[in-house]
Amino acid sequence: MTVVTPQFLLDLNTVMQTQFRDGYEAAREASFYNSVATTVPSTSASNTYSWLGDFPHMQEWVGARAAKDMAAHGYSIENKKFESTVNIPRTAIEDDQYGQYGTLARHMGQEAADHPDRLISEIIAAGASTLCYDGQNFFDTDHPLRENVDGTGATTTVSNYDATGGGTAWYLLDTRKVLRPFIFQERTRPEMEVKQNPTTSDEVFTYDRYSYGIRYRCAAGYGFWQMAYCSLNTLNETNFKAARLAMEGVTADGGRPMGIRPNLLLVPPALRSEAEALIMTQYKADGGSNPLYRAVDVLVSAWL
Repeated sequence: MTVVTPQFLLDLNTVMQTQFRDGYEAAREASFYNSVATTVPSTSASNTYSWLGDFPHMQEWVGARAAKDMAAHGYSIENKKFESTVNIPRTAIEDDQYGQYGTLARHMGQEAADHPDRLISEIIAAGASTLCYDGQNFFDTDHPLRENVDGTGATTTVSNYDATGGGTAWYLLDTRKVLRPFIFQERTRPEMEVKQNPTTSDEVFTYDRYSYGIRYRCAAGYGFWQMAYCSLNTLNETNFKAARLAMEGVTADGGRPMGIRPNLLLVPPALRSEAEALIMTQYKADGGSNPLYRAVDVLVSAWL
């Protein structure tokens, strides 16, 4: 039987912390959100992205600088607090079962690393019913564009959403720029906190168990809607080309081209076969060349 001394608990905590960190770092490297979202550090309760409405393009410098005021849309992402806690009976430690809990700590690290994937997937799935910086749903058929560069003049509308067909959603994204279509905002890194001292912890004294918990402050939100397109239509050559053309034709206020070039097809597992046949197959069933062969990368996310 293990004698649970303060030094033993200190050693156990070191093992748990190390395993948690190793599991976290390994899983974070493989996270899907890194491919579709920009991670933005946060130093307050929320971040306001007022500049999302417009950012000036480079132009020839003739005379004085032609300064432009940022569009004050006031789009904010508020950080939220998340936790995950597990209790280990003191008797399990005494009975030499503590070795298995290093594996549990590593799993907790993996869960913490997967959390951004879940958050980003949730906002992608809710994009057709959640507002972004321009006051429209992120995926919508009537995003407003103004006639003039300064945001004045007549308004026209642009769509980044095809709801016809009502099938399984697939997404075409441009993830090449510094700011990607989605934002993962991180206030703190996930931390493992421990309660294992019977003289200072009611949990240990009252319930005879040690508690290990994860604390994480973060949030997910939307970047430029122009860099994403959602379709509920059949994933085939015709509909893919229509989505790509719609994205490439999007302009900023005043008709300025934005240089959108879709580079990623994001699909759930249910559309893996269709996506691979459309993009990853060099020849069609009839032997002809596939014009969309490797036109973009394919990302299959189990979180969608």
